[in-house]
Amino acid sequence: MELWYSEPHTKDVKFSIKVNKQLYSAQSEFQRIDVFESAEFGRFLTLDGYMMLTEKDEFIYHEMLVHVPMSVHPKAENILVIGAGDGGILRELAQYPSVQTIDLVEIDEQVIDVCKKYLPQTACGFDDPRVTVHIADGLKYVRHAENQYDVIIVDSTDPFGPGEGLFTKEFYGNCYNALKSDGIMVNQHESPFYEEDRLAMQRAHKRIVESFPISRVYQAHIPTYPSGHWLFGFASKQYHPIEHQQAERFKKLNIPTKYYNHQLHIGAFCLPNYVEELLADVED
Repeated sequence: MELWYSEPHTKDVKFSIKVNKQLYSAQSEFQRIDVFESAEFGRFLTLDGYMMLTEKDEFIYHEMLVHVPMSVHPKAENILVIGAGDGGILRELAQYPSVQTIDLVEIDEQVIDVCKKYLPQTACGFDDPRVTVHIADGLKYVRHAENQYDVIIVDSTDPFGPGEGLFTKEFYGNCYNALKSDGIMVNQHESPFYEEDRLAMQRAHKRIVESFPISRVYQAHIPTYPSGHWLFGFASKQYHPIEHQQAERFKKLNIPTKYYNHQLHIGAFCLPNYVEELLADVED
């Protein structure tokens, strides 16, 4: 008998991967956690039945969330990561010698434990001595931080369930306060393609625009996410993501990447017309 993981992207569209075996399944305090193994995508993690990452394409997501802001900020030393219990963001940040502290805030400790055991190529970032893990609600944690971080990376799940509070105007306003005077925030911004995802993207963008003087959106192709067309948000108090990109400094670091490069950095902010129109609708 064949076993397939299937995820509805809309009521009329379903995404499926043939599964060799299920490695883990449990209900945590917050969500159902599953790990599967497949021939095409390797091991992959789902939360409440929704795809979070696969071994085959996770590098795209993690590189684009980390290297875009880190290539813009001239000296990012203190980093806050919200969510990211799989450790992939930490793995990418660990390659920057300028980083002094990384605070990771994850609401579900069980996600971290599962990823360390079943997804070690991603979860290796927890070994970095600069990392401090806080098992807490990111929304509540950031309320008590002020003028503390150079970069905040919001690696949230979708805007429902445990991640719902990370898409509110209150949260983005608190992130603004938690950043230093030249701080940068990036976040996963959902997809612009299907209606439900599109509306969530527009709501998040509207709230970020209301909180930050500089707010831009960039994109990447992630095959296992709904439609494959995924957006990220770049919000800053001071730096423009293209005008202040420091390509030469990044190249001198010799950080190995499989997706990100300095030319793609610029191109990622060149959005299709339909996306520009969706963003303009809420910016006005």
